[in-house]
Amino acid sequence: MFVDEAEIEVRAGKGGHGCVSFRRERFVPRGGPDGGHGGDGGSIYIQATSGLNTLLDVVSRRHWFAKNGRPGEGSNRRGRNGRGITIKVPVGTLVYDHEKGVLLKDLVEAGQQIVVARGGKGGRGNTAYTTPTNQAPRQADPGEPGEERLLRLELKLIADIGLVGLPNAGKSTLLSRLSRARPKIADYPFTTTEPQLGIVELSGLRRLVMADLPGLIEGAHTGVGLGDTFLRHIERTGVIVHIIDVMPGNGQPSPVEAYRTIREELQQYSAKLAAKPELVVANKMDLTGSLAAVDQLRGELGMDVVGISAVVGEGLDRLLEQVWTLCRRTPTDGVDDTLVVGKND
Repeated sequence: MFVDEAEIEVRAGKGGHGCVSFRRERFVPRGGPDGGHGGDGGSIYIQATSGLNTLLDVVSRRHWFAKNGRPGEGSNRRGRNGRGITIKVPVGTLVYDHEKGVLLKDLVEAGQQIVVARGGKGGRGNTAYTTPTNQAPRQADPGEPGEERLLRLELKLIADIGLVGLPNAGKSTLLSRLSRARPKIADYPFTTTEPQLGIVELSGLRRLVMADLPGLIEGAHTGVGLGDTFLRHIERTGVIVHIIDVMPGNGQPSPVEAYRTIREELQQYSAKLAAKPELVVANKMDLTGSLAAVDQLRGELGMDVVGISAVVGEGLDRLLEQVWTLCRRTPTDGVDDTLVVGKND
């Protein structure tokens, strides 16, 4: 199950109280204060972890409370520190303070982490108050409270390529042909109801991450269909690959209408998103009449259009090489050296 938003409450542990204690030992003529300090409360961290692509494990647990520090004891024994919590999230997770509406951290690399709630400091024992004029202090500090926060987590998938297009344009079929991803494929709209990621292997030890998003329709930027929910996932992609059904059925938009509909939705959602490098791909070139249709599309758009057939695999090598070239020129947003390749390529 794909989950890309979560609200959680975090509470760090309290510090342990300092101890008031005095030495009482046989054969020791003079005792003295020996109260130990309290232990620190556990802190709560959020860490980006590779291998995760959903916030499902996070959203299933609303409250994340760290352990309190233990109080100090006699004989100058310090209390044990409270155990902290590390919440593991996918790379690409944004951490917000929900009440203040402030972005605390954008976790764009594996291993990055942020302290979202610091544990309280342990209180000082009475040994800390010993002075030449106060050799038997009966004073100790209480432990400090831990921080509490209501957080909102938002996941934006990080990929080199984002596949966009109207429903049934062939995005899922293309992803399944180019990677080991197995999205749902059927001949009705919205078979893809959540983003799918796939690793695309090219010759020369080159690798790209491809994201297939649910089909967009007119009005997606306002919440129509599924597009508004998932459009943010292509904000981090380096290149948009726009898949167009070059041989639509009766009652379906023409290829040029399909292109303009999607472009308008991207523009309305974000001008930055619409400005990303784009490769237009005409799918279903295995059908009769597709050659004339793609020539007409090139003329109407005034740009290069790559013809492919995701079903039979036609034109996929050319497509990948062009995508690779664009990705090399355009690093994925927020990530340094996102393309995993051999250094001599």
